[in-house]
Amino acid sequence: MSPRAGRKGITNSSGLSGAEKAAVILLSLGEDAQAIWEGLDDEEVKDISSAMASLGAVPSSVVEDLLMEFVSGLSTTGAIMGSYEQTQRLLNAFLPAEKVDSLMEEIRGPAGRTMWDKLANVNEAVLANYLKNEYPQTVAVVLSKIKGDHAARVLASLPEDFALECVTRMLRMEPVQREILDKIELTLRNEFMSNLARTAKRDSHEMMADIFNNFDRQTESRFLSALEERTRESAERIRALMFVFEDLAKLDPGGVQTLLRAVEKDQLGLALKGSSDALRELFFSNMSERASKIMRDDMESMGPVRLKDVDAAQMAMVQVAKDLAARGEIMMAGQGGDDELVY
Repeated sequence: MSPRAGRKGITNSSGLSGAEKAAVILLSLGEDAQAIWEGLDDEEVKDISSAMASLGAVPSSVVEDLLMEFVSGLSTTGAIMGSYEQTQRLLNAFLPAEKVDSLMEEIRGPAGRTMWDKLANVNEAVLANYLKNEYPQTVAVVLSKIKGDHAARVLASLPEDFALECVTRMLRMEPVQREILDKIELTLRNEFMSNLARTAKRDSHEMMADIFNNFDRQTESRFLSALEERTRESAERIRALMFVFEDLAKLDPGGVQTLLRAVEKDQLGLALKGSSDALRELFFSNMSERASKIMRDDMESMGPVRLKDVDAAQMAMVQVAKDLAARGEIMMAGQGGDDELVY
């Protein structure tokens, strides 16, 4: 793993993106660029800040090329260095502290005070996929610095022979020199965390599916129909990502029983009042005979109910199911495979 302070090989301005060129100019202007920063929108600030934080060393000749039209005599200034600390200090001069913290956390990647704190918040499969291409000794150092339960999950996600070699190195490992540890931390920050922050942005269709899940039935239908007329592909992707009440029919008996214990009985009755016969019977079949009879009687005694009340009850049950799935207590539709639960 060769440490890298930032982008390498910047020899002329033609190879820089627009955001990187803007980052060089704003870095060279320092706090005098406040008026320019204030005129940028949030996305522009985010893009330029991200580029600035990963610039590394920029030769003075490149700086001169970019600022020739605005500044004379820049050749005496020499090279500039873009870093996380420099970026944060510059932004703090004219942006609210909360906004700067939010921007820098997105640039840096998962939350945490130190690099090892941040790694603790990285999914083990993602971390293992990165580490499998590194030297076993480097991986041994990384695994020795994170918590045991996380290290165990990462090792289990690595190829078996490679994982055993890393374990062997960890067993024989002596105290690591501070200089080597600093290089590993720097490389993790610049090569892994920065890429992770750029690639971990949420898919827009997933975001819209979440929003559509919270529409009432009529609004959902209206938006999906309108979207289908404009872009059928997007509408189909959103529909596939949505988890609706009828998807609870895909739960196995253990999942249904877990959900039954977690929902309020009056909410369950109202939700089932508007469900399909098949889904209703699935829930009744996972109750005791007495509980099933009481629920049927309660539903019958409700009489006609408003559609929006049924929608609200069903939406609440779906949210409970999602919460249970997030804790690993049930398996939602679309999950399974090696992660399937055995009851």
